[in-house]
Amino acid sequence: MSVKETNYKYVSYLWDDEVAAKLAGDEVALLIYRSNLLGADLRLTNYGGGNTSCKLMEKDPLTNSETEVMWVKGSGGDLGTLKKSGLAALYVDRLRSLKNIYRGVEHEDEMVALFNHCIFDLDSKAPSIDTPLHGFLPFAHIDHLHPDAAIAIAAAKDGKKITQELFGGAIGWVEWKKPGFELGLSLKKCLDENPGIRGIMLGSHGLFTWGDTAYESYVNTLDVIEKCSAYLNENYGKKGPVFGGQKIESQTENVRKHQAAALAPVLRGLCSSKQHMVGHFTDDSRVLEFINSNDLSRLAPLGTSCPDHFLRTKISPLVLDLASNADLTDAEALKQQLSPAFEAYRQMYTEYYEKCKHPNSPAIRDTNPVVILYPGIGMFTFSKDKQTARVAAEFYINAINVMKGAEAVSEYTSLPHQEAFNIEYWLLEEAKLLRMPKPKPLTGKIALVTGSAGGIGKAIAKKFVSEGAVVILNDMNAERLAQAGEEFEKQFGKDAYATAQLNVTSAEDIKTAFETAALAFGGIDIVVNNAGLSISKSIEGHTEKDWDLLYDVLVKGQFLITQAATAIMKKQEKGGDIINIVSKNALVSGPNNAGYGSAKAAQLHLSRLNAAELGADGIRVNVVNPDAVISDSNIWAGGWAEGRAKAYGVTVEELPAYYAKRTLLNQVILPDDIANACFTFVGGLMHKSTGNVLNVDGGVAMAFVR
Repeated sequence: MSVKETNYKYVSYLWDDEVAAKLAGDEVALLIYRSNLLGADLRLTNYGGGNTSCKLMEKDPLTNSETEVMWVKGSGGDLGTLKKSGLAALYVDRLRSLKNIYRGVEHEDEMVALFNHCIFDLDSKAPSIDTPLHGFLPFAHIDHLHPDAAIAIAAAKDGKKITQELFGGAIGWVEWKKPGFELGLSLKKCLDENPGIRGIMLGSHGLFTWGDTAYESYVNTLDVIEKCSAYLNENYGKKGPVFGGQKIESQTENVRKHQAAALAPVLRGLCSSKQHMVGHFTDDSRVLEFINSNDLSRLAPLGTSCPDHFLRTKISPLVLDLASNADLTDAEALKQQLSPAFEAYRQMYTEYYEKCKHPNSPAIRDTNPVVILYPGIGMFTFSKDKQTARVAAEFYINAINVMKGAEAVSEYTSLPHQEAFNIEYWLLEEAKLLRMPKPKPLTGKIALVTGSAGGIGKAIAKKFVSEGAVVILNDMNAERLAQAGEEFEKQFGKDAYATAQLNVTSAEDIKTAFETAALAFGGIDIVVNNAGLSISKSIEGHTEKDWDLLYDVLVKGQFLITQAATAIMKKQEKGGDIINIVSKNALVSGPNNAGYGSAKAAQLHLSRLNAAELGADGIRVNVVNPDAVISDSNIWAGGWAEGRAKAYGVTVEELPAYYAKRTLLNQVILPDDIANACFTFVGGLMHKSTGNVLNVDGGVAMAFVR
């Protein structure tokens, strides 16, 4: 079948016969192909959500006889990026034999450890809690997804009746049960009682569909979701305006962005009472339709229904009682206005925990909201890193879609608090969290390194990202910046960075860069003033233009960037780090260096002055003094190298060796050396140090500070 032969309107048909033909005969490869196609459409399932499987006959390595094996998405992972290494492979007969020792729903968690005794491929992924949901059904290919359209029906007050009428009995129904062994048995029971059905709707949860081949399963899945989507679309507006109609109007896009950028650092500070959080902002049209509606106050407190949605968005969002055109310039007044709402949310969450906890429940987690709704402006989400915050936003948009659909055809119902708690504080979920790698030193930190599209700046930015931070890459040169962005996306992924074209002498550029930081990540924690240039001329050869350029970029630029950064850091009330990349020339006198050397000296003393002033706010200001970092540096472009070579009586080619030989350690200094020095200040071991100078010059005695 080709794309032209399909009539899908609400889902994307992505199957390519030519690609599939090359995989013919390899059912596992076809499973991965199908999974990737399903995961590519967020209307079908979310990042990390859903699971797929296939069953086939393979040769048992112990008996050399044919045995049925199930390949199923393992614990964690994402359908859209699934590879064979993300699949678990289990003996089907062993998995099904676990029914013989099952002691009932009160003990179903103990079955998870027994899945490991059913593993066929010892190199495969650990089996997930959903393994029996696939294993107890007899079909060769199975898809379990969380499509918005299906969950909207599954979460409707009379979802079972709607499912029966819509599909004429071809789709079964299983009432809400948390994922696990008991739900797997319930699916098999539903099939036994309804032979010939093509799928099963899970109340408040999602959808199971299947087929004899990978293609049949794929098309069956699309067909069912398409039918659900069409049904919802036909009913929008029949009961009245969507979400009860519009209560307020959105601000213009430009105003929304400015308001969000102004507010984000304050929200981030309030959300980071336990640990540094990274934020995400969206003013997606679906979000605006919901948060501007009359039904927001009724629906938002209900929370979500699907476990995947709930786990990432918490019990409910925080809705701000803040005018969309409010004056957000007074950060202190804003914090005083918003703090009671955060305290109330933390108290609500604590009461939810205390009411629902079991004797063996894990300790209460962070009580701050994940999702924050600002009517007229948009939605903020905050979590431990950018990807988790972004995915939380995607899941809440799915939850909005579910509420919209359920309200259109019936009445939306969410998970009862106790059921929600049982998922959130599930001991198996806690065990998964405990298995996660220890956070890197800069996890949760947001950094802006000026001039970070090349040379020292790029090395610092890479070091910070590799240690867990997110960065705002910037440069005056748009082409150079674009190349750096591509490099970072390839090496670290799209959530690790944002970009902003930045001339450090331009107030408008600086404002835009820090707004980018606020919108992309929620604020700023680390600023490295690295952007620079150098001019080497004799006193007679120096022009006023040379002088002004040096002082504008090096001194004024450092001042303006620091000024903008501290304003955001004070909004957050979480302290921060400012590192100024100065030079050994701030301390060492040399020929043909009056403009550059004196500007560097001004940078150094400005750092001391800022350290003295900002310490009360927990903002540390420190200096790294490099020397002769030639690799990939803009400083050595133009006439600087020639000027320094002339001053020292050597050729340009001899400069690197000349600089190394004059040091005590006889070392060439590289951008990575400066990056390591910067990390020394911000990595967590120097949080009680400010006003320091760290020389990274191979040892130049004249540059010793004391």
